[in-house]
Amino acid sequence: MEESRGIPRCRTWNFNRNAKLESVTTHLTISGTISKITANLDHRDKRPTIPLARGDPSHSPCFRTTPIAEDAIISAVRSAQFNSYAPRFGLLPARRAIAEYLSRDLPCKLSPDDVFLTVGCKQAIKIVISALALPRANILLPRPAYPFYDSYATQYGVEARYCDLIPERNWEIDLDSVESVADENTVAIVIINPGNPCGNVFTYEQLAKVAETARDLGILVISDEVYGHLTFGNNPFVPMGVFGSVVPVITVGSISKRWVVPGWRLGWLVTCDHKGILKEAKIVDHIKNCRDVSSSPATFIQGAIPQILGNTSEDFFNKTIELLKQAADICYERIKEIDCITCPCKPEGSMFVMVKMNLSLLEDILDDMDFCCKLAKEESVVILPGSAVGWTNWLRITFAIEPSSLEEGLGRLVLLTYAEGLKLSYRGTDPHVLQRQNKQGNLVIGSCTNPNTLSLCIFYGVLSLLHSIEYDDLNVEDLGGLQIGE
Repeated sequence: MEESRGIPRCRTWNFNRNAKLESVTTHLTISGTISKITANLDHRDKRPTIPLARGDPSHSPCFRTTPIAEDAIISAVRSAQFNSYAPRFGLLPARRAIAEYLSRDLPCKLSPDDVFLTVGCKQAIKIVISALALPRANILLPRPAYPFYDSYATQYGVEARYCDLIPERNWEIDLDSVESVADENTVAIVIINPGNPCGNVFTYEQLAKVAETARDLGILVISDEVYGHLTFGNNPFVPMGVFGSVVPVITVGSISKRWVVPGWRLGWLVTCDHKGILKEAKIVDHIKNCRDVSSSPATFIQGAIPQILGNTSEDFFNKTIELLKQAADICYERIKEIDCITCPCKPEGSMFVMVKMNLSLLEDILDDMDFCCKLAKEESVVILPGSAVGWTNWLRITFAIEPSSLEEGLGRLVLLTYAEGLKLSYRGTDPHVLQRQNKQGNLVIGSCTNPNTLSLCIFYGVLSLLHSIEYDDLNVEDLGGLQIGE
């Protein structure tokens, strides 16, 4: 060591980066993945960036929250009654309001003592995982799934084991795989309903089987219901707490999605434990201890919760559902037009759809991450690669944005898939004939027939991009719509 003014000077420092945490934050989070993708955006592109990666519709004017919620916040702030620290588990009126709100769909009434307020649903997940972090413990996670379960399991030393969802059966959970991966150290299974990232909604019968399987394995069920009631298909939303007499259930949720206010950061952790199993096992005590060393939601937002939950009209909820249904229909129909991307089933809930890529039909695309980076760079559209949620070479598309922006974003997606998947050439001087060469080198001839706006967009956009053919060089009236044979 050298000395400076009598103080030893170290040649090296004793602190350094946490490589384990760095891995979690960059590889196991949606934000980290999106940051990598948006770094590829070409800021010279004058078109607006279309965000189809994050489940936050609040940026879209058509998804604005209800004035009831806004007025409740204003009233809480102006009352000057909610400027202090909140009690350790949350304000009693807020916890009572959440218990009453959730009890509407349950056979047994919840108590305010069953409710713990959290800073969004993400903190609720963190608290549950930390409370279950016993030595050698493992937890069963669906795959694909919201990645923060994996992230927090890694942070707290809980082994994550996976049970696949089956796309051909509307993303039903594979209960055979559940039983095969569970052992004496398994503590819980996670269910996300409605599904993120798959857009599925579990039926009553499926959830009953999950409850019975968990009971037989001696594990609890963590039910993520942050998208609760956001359903627009054939299956209604059924809360897992309905089966609280069969198996102990911990429900996590928030006002973020149903009220379209993810930035307000008000969530909850609720125990549905009819037989007192969680209390007897001291899990509730662990939750309380974890909650004691965690931050609390803003007190004024807690103060607004009784009005928000109690006074919001069904008209607001119905409008949101109708917007999501229309957007889901648009997304599903447009994706069916893309040869190299398939959607196994139409989304019925939340605000996402999972689609599968066929890399054999794409030129110079390495994987889903590579595709998303090129989509951002060339078309200013941001989509989440499936690898971020556990499935490589799939994509998670968010459709909860303005319909016009969704249409434009999917149109740009079509352009990129044609540009990357097809080698187009303009043959001779006949504008009616196209020659296409796919990745296997097969030549396909197509012709132009009935007018079609999307086909024209693809034709002009791809030819102009790949061959520097100006739009004015082509005869629109003669060309008509584009039909390409397989």
